[in-house]
Amino acid sequence: MEALISPSIEWAVADLVQPGQSESGDRSVVLPTGEGGLVAVVDGLGHGAEAASAAKVAVRALERGANRPVIQLFRDCHSSLIGTRGAVISAAAFNARDESMTWLGVGDVEGRLLRAPTSAGPRMESLLLRGGVVGVHLPTLVSAVVPIHRGDTLIFATDGVRSDFLDAPLPQLEPQALADHILARWGTQTDDALVLVVRYLGPA
Repeated sequence: MEALISPSIEWAVADLVQPGQSESGDRSVVLPTGEGGLVAVVDGLGHGAEAASAAKVAVRALERGANRPVIQLFRDCHSSLIGTRGAVISAAAFNARDESMTWLGVGDVEGRLLRAPTSAGPRMESLLLRGGVVGVHLPTLVSAVVPIHRGDTLIFATDGVRSDFLDAPLPQLEPQALADHILARWGTQTDDALVLVVRYLGPA
């Protein structure tokens, strides 16, 4: 898939369906908002049709409320997912006006923010994940707001990607090449897997 561009971000996805299954329970969402953009990765519990069904419910809830605060979005997803097997979700809202990103994760969709080479401070930051399952058990929700700069890169990856990618030095690549690299090197090959790479382009 070619990287797609909106005024403030560009992004790309690499994904694999678990061998033997026809449909993935891992989904990504990238939506424009009034402030910049909402991005998220959803992993329906388990695999196969029921996992895919739960993921689709969560995606629809995210699409309906893309402009809402991130914490409220998770509550909306939780209400929509009750009665399904549930999902784990990580999401981030980009605000190009004040150059910030608000992110939140429930479950085990890993998140990492790689700073652009020109940025000062730590080279990367990791998303603090809250234990729970959206639609089954929603924990106390606390989002984090971090400053972002042109060229910073956000990576979300489901549990079909080994989490040790978080500790590895990653090359400076375009979004699609980076997503493909992470999936090829750290994908487990035994589960649905999805990597979403989002690069911040700065204010429109």
